Amino acid sequence: MIARPSMRHMLAALAALMSIAIAAPALAQTPATSPSPAAILIAKQILEIKRSKQTLFEPLVRGVIEKVKDEFMQTNFMWAKDLNEVAANMEKQYAPRADELLDESARIYASHFTEDELRQILAWDQSPVGRKMLDQEPKAFDEYMAHAGEWGQNFSDKVIAQMRDEMKKRGHDL
Repeated sequence: MIARPSMRHMLAALAALMSIAIAAPALAQTPATSPSPAAILIAKQILEIKRSKQTLFEPLVRGVIEKVKDEFMQTNFMWAKDLNEVAANMEKQYAPRADELLDESARIYASHFTEDELRQILAWDQSPVGRKMLDQEPKAFDEYMAHAGEWGQNFSDKVIAQMRDEMKKRGHDL
């Protein structure tokens, strides 16, 4: 029988991996000078307008907890009630961790733009057309991803048919 790591150890490992995954690309690309506190504040405003905390970071925290809960659920599904209660409590306990992600993301974001560029981005995001883009872009993205999926399936069908025809000409029946 393989011993399972404790919940605390799994969460610590997952948190460490998330930190590395988030910070590593930024550290490799961070300019020689760190962004100013003002630039970080502007970047944080941009991320808040984009609802990054609600759409990315809070779901990430919940997702890690759910993943760990699901792993333990495989150990014994009869623990479901207790695991669900523990997970719900942990979601409340760890909800503030989304703020850590927001703060670090703002620093990373600010490291890629000058303070003036960040002000221009913020002004755009606050403009009527910028707000409309922030509202409509996810909907448009969902639509063109659905279209791309259909297109990909149709294209795949065509490629399969053509490949079968070409292979048949060579004496192979697929």
